Amino acid sequence: MPIRYPDPVNWQDDLNHWVRLKAEYGATGLDEKLDEIRQLLESQTAEVMALQEEPDLAISEPDDLEGIRLLRPSGSRRIWDEIPIGGYRDRLEGALLGRCAGCTLGAPVEFYSIGKMARWADHIGDPFPPVRYWSAVERPHDLAYKVSPRWSFTPDRMDGVPTDDDIAYTLLGLLILEDHGPDFTTADVGSAWLEYLPYAHTAEEVALANLRRGVSADEAGSIDNPFVQFIGGDIRSDPWAYATPGFPEKAAELAHRDAFLTHRRNGIYAEMFFSAVISVAFAVDDAVDAVRIGLEEIPRNCRLAQEVRWALETASEIHDYRDANAAVTERFGGMHGAHAINNAILTIWGLTIGGRDFTKVIGETVAMSYDNDCTAATAGSIAGAILGRDGIPEHWWVGFNNKVYSYLNGHAVFAIDDLVDRFAAQAVRAAQAGA
Repeated sequence: MPIRYPDPVNWQDDLNHWVRLKAEYGATGLDEKLDEIRQLLESQTAEVMALQEEPDLAISEPDDLEGIRLLRPSGSRRIWDEIPIGGYRDRLEGALLGRCAGCTLGAPVEFYSIGKMARWADHIGDPFPPVRYWSAVERPHDLAYKVSPRWSFTPDRMDGVPTDDDIAYTLLGLLILEDHGPDFTTADVGSAWLEYLPYAHTAEEVALANLRRGVSADEAGSIDNPFVQFIGGDIRSDPWAYATPGFPEKAAELAHRDAFLTHRRNGIYAEMFFSAVISVAFAVDDAVDAVRIGLEEIPRNCRLAQEVRWALETASEIHDYRDANAAVTERFGGMHGAHAINNAILTIWGLTIGGRDFTKVIGETVAMSYDNDCTAATAGSIAGAILGRDGIPEHWWVGFNNKVYSYLNGHAVFAIDDLVDRFAAQAVRAAQAGA
């Protein structure tokens, strides 16, 4: 059953326009009136937060790992007993390049509507959906995450993977694994964030601020955080899968420890689900098989699981990016564009539409709009893990020049071949530790 959202309250812009006009006309009492409005808003927000939630839904969507596992369907849990290192390394490089390519294609047009992307493509003479990186971008001199100029996302000026949070969290996950090992805790994740992460957005921004003021890692995600079901956990799913190939249960477990710092319920499940999917993608040849097995690691009746099953059931009716956007817009009207659920569905349809054609996977996914650098990065990682390095056309990675740029404290640039070595080392480490 789709979620019914109440009509939004659109009053702030009108109020501020009147406040400015009254200030220009020299009205008295504005400060007092605004203080009164702020107090009323705080009071009403607190009342909204205190509203009774549906108890049966809460029971079917626990936050703790034990509770989640009790509600899982039966499943595969582990596909590889031993890691076939040669094949795994090839697929690992494919997954990493695929994530970077999907993100780099989507980042310059993040949240653009289909119409805006199509008009931009027509203006610069590019095909749409895209089949290569955008030849030009809007606001080329703006800096992405205070590091990479936006022109560095174009093929003629690209020299490395430009900075983006969808890549930074993959790198941060590697640092957590290296610093704390596969038995890291949520507290370890919090410590790593305080050390390496200078800033964040939505749920991650809230949790980071809470950590900085002394809130424990177990509570940082649950205090003053209306973003607990947003996509942030989803985009942090890769490193745990890279370190546990062919072992979806363990990938989901590591993802849970990470996600619990910032998210709850379907926000947690999204990270667990996609970690499991990517872990399986190392061991299968079809993305739908990976998605079905990934579903086995989250509660069978949670909203995310229900909607993923719907996406698989209707995939034969979704022929391109237009169908995907229209179906998600109709089913999830009112849901925020950075929510975990609607974007998970688009990611899955990008995979089903594109199949084994990597270019079509990320091109169609970006063209679907919504949080399209996140969705294309995840779809690219899954497709890359299935296809391996040779399954990704050269034009998607030749401009990377073996470099990934980062805004993490003390880690401005990573080498791609070194990242493959380091993730592979963590996979061996986890296997030796009994993972």
